[in-house]
Amino acid sequence: MTSGDGSAPVESTHLTAVADGTGLRFTWDADARIEVRNLGGEVVIEANAAGLRTLAGHLLVLAGDGVPDGAHLHLEDGNGLEDGSVGLVLERDDDE
Repeated sequence: MTSGDGSAPVESTHLTAVADGTGLRFTWDADARIEVRNLGGEVVIEANAAGLRTLAGHLLVLAGDGVPDGAHLHLEDGNGLEDGSVGLVLERDDDE
């Protein structure tokens, strides 16, 4: 699933996660590259076009009808993000 120089998928991949019994399907675009850096006072998400489409798709999955509050996806160094990235959690929170 990963290329030799980072953790970007080399072809489109799918992950089905279960949140409160609801299956969520997350898709990575081919050649997606996503890096997350913590610069102290701000977080930088740096991605190529495929990586930006991938993140947008993940957010749309979480924003979908019927997705429960608290549904989330963990992206980490070696698991969807480039080597050296800090972890990123995308989570739905409908509480006001």
